[in-house]
Amino acid sequence: MRFAFSPLAEVIESLYQLSSGRVSPLHQGWLEATRDGLRGVDMELLGAVVPASAYVADFLFVAATDAGTIDDQLRLVAESPVAGIRADLAAVWGREPMPAPARTLAAEGAAGARRLADALWRYWSVAIEPHWRELRAVLEDDVAYRAGRLTGGGVDALLSSLHPEVSVRGEILRIDKPRHSVDHDLAGDGLVLVPSVFAWPNLMVDKGPDRPASLIYACRGVGTLWGGDSRDADYADDALSALLGHSRAAILSCLALPKSTTDLARELGQSAPSVSFHLSVLRRNGLVTSWRSGRRVLYRHTPLASGLLGASGSGFERGCPDPA
Repeated sequence: MRFAFSPLAEVIESLYQLSSGRVSPLHQGWLEATRDGLRGVDMELLGAVVPASAYVADFLFVAATDAGTIDDQLRLVAESPVAGIRADLAAVWGREPMPAPARTLAAEGAAGARRLADALWRYWSVAIEPHWRELRAVLEDDVAYRAGRLTGGGVDALLSSLHPEVSVRGEILRIDKPRHSVDHDLAGDGLVLVPSVFAWPNLMVDKGPDRPASLIYACRGVGTLWGGDSRDADYADDALSALLGHSRAAILSCLALPKSTTDLARELGQSAPSVSFHLSVLRRNGLVTSWRSGRRVLYRHTPLASGLLGASGSGFERGCPDPA
């Protein structure tokens, strides 16, 4: 069992919300920031490939659960077997008439797959890439939380925490989806868990031949994104700065989501060694926690720090102050 961060999963899940016409209130800030840019994207084609259906095209799932960059994932889309694309689109639309953009795509063969990959890349560059650093921080925070569930309660506690539709009964992993009825033997195949910012409130499940089962689930902490900015321009004079000092208060304010020393130095206009020193002081005093994610060490403020941020009334808990 492993976790995977997937740029393409965010593309698919956000397209699914747009196709439904019911973008979650949690993402209204994203929609407002993205709406104008979508005018340059072939949304008619993308809506035909990712409608708000009971199914998502299998070839998109294969690419989205591959642990790679968006370029790696879209290369898989562009190289998808033509017969598989046609079969998947037919399954997605079922008894409903397939719209013209989907029929044209299926008729174009390999050229259609490449055209779809190009349209998905354009959507990514407008709707997801500008926010990817913040989205990735939320995803990493979720995985850290799940790791704590695994450590404290075992695999059952981890899996049961993913979504209300997921439960574990003995050796059975149950996904409660009324419109689906199928059994799979997962022994030896593995399981890929893909947290997604845009999945809420849905859970997407896939088990194809010759590949691990995968669950794309809604991660925690989405409410920290897209919020309004109520920072106090005079943050250096508030009570928290008086208590901790200007630099440490500013660093603490940036850690509602996990960030590395390099991230903080860039956002605050400070040197990395200076930030590292202040982080060590904050960590020794129980205000910051840290863990390793790949080659990076990530920092996040603790519940104690959250209490201080809220009590200060400075709005620090909303995010980083602008660098002086």
